[in-house]
Parts: sequence; C-alpha cells; structure tokens
Amino acid sequence: MNIIDAASPNFDERARPISMIVLHYTGMQDADSAIARLRDPESANRVSAHYVVAEDGTVLRLVPEDKRAWHAGLASWRDIPSDINSASVGIEIVNPGHEFGYRPFPDEQIASVVQLVMQIKDRYQITRGNIVGHSDIAPQRKRDPGELFPWSKLARLRLSLPRPTKNLMDPNWTQAGFLLALERFGYDVTDPMAAIMAFQRRFRPEMIDGEVDAECRMILLALLLPKPQGDD
Repeated sequence: MNIIDAASPNFDERARPISMIVLHYTGMQDADSAIARLRDPESANRVSAHYVVAEDGTVLRLVPEDKRAWHAGLASWRDIPSDINSASVGIEIVNPGHEFGYRPFPDEQIASVVQLVMQIKDRYQITRGNIVGHSDIAPQRKRDPGELFPWSKLARLRLSLPRPTKNLMDPNWTQAGFLLALERFGYDVTDPMAAIMAFQRRFRPEMIDGEVDAECRMILLALLLPKPQGDD
C-alpha cells in the first residue's frame, strides 16, 4: 500500500501496548478541512489520528504508530476503562458524517481501509473484537463511522466481528439483563439508550431505535458465545 506522510504535531507517548483499532469518520464538510484540523497544533481541541483514508482510497499517515494519537477522547472498551488512545491505532475515514450529509463509503475507500486494517491487525495480533467504531467506545458522544459503514466487508475477511445470523436464540432478558450483557460485551452502559443505539448502529443498522427487542437480544447472546456465527 502506498502511504503518504503528512505529519501532525498532535501526539505524545503511549502508556499501553497496541491492542485495538478504532475507525472514525472525519465528520467535516470536505477532506482538506478535516486533514487541516487533524494537523493543527493551535486548534482549541487538538486532535489527530494515525491515518486518514480519502474517498479515492489515498492513505495519509499523520502520526507514527508507536506514538499516541489523539482520536478517541473520553472512551472505554472491555478491559480498557480509559486512555483508549494509548491502546489503539486510530483511522479517520473521510466522510461528511451525519451533520454534513452522511453518505455511503466509496468502494475505493473501503478497499484501502481493508488493506490498512489487515496490516495493522497482523502487525499487533489484534483480535476481531477489538476492531471497533468510535461509537462503540464512546456511545454517549459519537455516532461514527455510522450505520452506512460496511462492517460486513471487514467481517468476511475476519477483520471485525460478524453480525450473528445462525442458530439464534432469544434469552428473553429484561432490559436490565440486556444492559448487563451489553456491558459484559464491552460497551459503556452509563447512558442506556445511547449504548443500545450504538450496539444497533454496529450490529443491526437497519433499525436504530434504542429499543431492546428479540432480535437485539439474540444478536447479543450470539456475540457473547465463543464463536459468533454469521453469513460473513
């Protein structure tokens, strides 16, 4: 993969080994504005990422992988209760996002994302369950990369968890039981509605209503099994 260096000064030293990949969308009106912000040392909220993937598939490297980029913010996942930035490689995918005309991700762009994720996953032996979206680790604040992101394409290559589709059973959890299971899976459930919607955005994107129904319960139960079975 041809990667173009476009260094950002917004980084510091890691405090944890790399064990995660976090996918974002840029959420700005155009790529140039997003890249400029990720490289701006004078921004009020200094942010950065390790990589940016443009809509035509071009990949920019802003921060070396051995450094801590500032992309996750206040976030947690599984056994990492804070400082996700130290444990992760952050990839920003150019897309205007929900505020500026959210749209499908071009095939060329996703092809580059797949190659990049594959290389990083192999480099650090990252598990599928630790390849996540920003909304997974910060459900109260974030919606990216959003319901249009084709997680299924990554799942088919074992680069993310699949949406379970086989041998589904309804455990008939109450909402409280569902939230306990969701927390066990990895989500912060401090805001129950936000956590449920983040789960749906990732694993049942055709209906994001914040309601716990039989389908949500069946999907989550299957994800908690040792080997989730899906079409991917």
